[in-house]
Amino acid sequence: MVATAATSAFFPITSSPDSSGSKSKKLGNGSTNFGAVVMTPVEGFKDEDAVSPPPPRTFINQLPDWSMLLAAVTTIFLAAEKQWMMLEWKPKRPDMLIDPFAIGRIVQDGLVFRQNFSIRSYEIGADRTASIETLMNHLQETAINHCKTAGLLGDGFGATPGMCKKNLIWVVTRLQVVVDRYPTWGDVVQVDTWVSASGKNGMRRDWLVSNFKTGEILTRATSVWVMMNKLTRRLSKIPEEVRGEIEPHFMNCDPIVAEDSRKLVKFDDGTAEYVRKGLTPRWSDLDVNQHVNNVKYVGWILESTPLPIVENHELCSMTLEYRRECGRDSVLQSITAVSDAGEGEIECLHLLRLEEGSEIVRGRTQWRPKNAETFSKMGRIPAQSA
Repeated sequence: MVATAATSAFFPITSSPDSSGSKSKKLGNGSTNFGAVVMTPVEGFKDEDAVSPPPPRTFINQLPDWSMLLAAVTTIFLAAEKQWMMLEWKPKRPDMLIDPFAIGRIVQDGLVFRQNFSIRSYEIGADRTASIETLMNHLQETAINHCKTAGLLGDGFGATPGMCKKNLIWVVTRLQVVVDRYPTWGDVVQVDTWVSASGKNGMRRDWLVSNFKTGEILTRATSVWVMMNKLTRRLSKIPEEVRGEIEPHFMNCDPIVAEDSRKLVKFDDGTAEYVRKGLTPRWSDLDVNQHVNNVKYVGWILESTPLPIVENHELCSMTLEYRRECGRDSVLQSITAVSDAGEGEIECLHLLRLEEGSEIVRGRTQWRPKNAETFSKMGRIPAQSA
């Protein structure tokens, strides 16, 4: 459209001088159209008087229509400016996610990985805050992206090139999470993560989650990882080749969360009050290593948590010990025992096991009241099968 306007400004389209005459001649030929070419003397006289001689050809008359050319150039300029503004767009609010497509960056001398997440509407629960599963997914995502950004990601899921050669994968054995405050819809959280050595054949990964705008610490978490052979499904020592890949990225620091040294005691449905049976993994619950994602275990252990606790309390700390992996054909039971932790808080012991009895996860969760008024009205929790 713009090109047509610009062309017509320099090359105006004129009609052929013979077009009307030829048309008249065609209309005058033949015996069926005599009326179309007959004119009265008065009409012919008026037409002759109406014709004015053409203006003299001067340099000014031969110039193009500059108004049309200016309009074409202006249109092109405005379109280019709009595209440039879209490329150079920056958020006006500081709490908006600056780079929603980035996977994060390495900071603090190349040892800490940092990534931002915006809390989406589908990641919050009935109380308008992010769920514990959402926070766990953020922790897992930053762990994988840390490996990728540091150049340690091979063909496997979080495995280094040396691990891929030997069919090794990482599996988590212990996870401890402390939640000071849950973010709400629209908040942007900043997740920092780093790794350290854990004994001779383990690796510890820590996370620090804070509010991107205020810097307030929201969540702290620490975990211990070991290697497992993907084919034999047995634990493995860290090969020297792999150790040489990961040790340069280790930080020499203490865990961000003090270890909960209390033993997670063994119990069964005979000593527990709340049992949920018949839990089965879906295809979407499996990761690329063909076992159930560790975040899914969190949702399963909460399946048997009494509803009054979930409605009137919020989970403030969690300790999980992973005993064995779970496959797609597994059928599980979630078992919970409830006790009073004092000062209005409630403590729950959890066991996730296969129906034939093999333990998958042992856990302990602590719950604080959402507000004192709600807790006073809660009353006694009835003992029943969930």
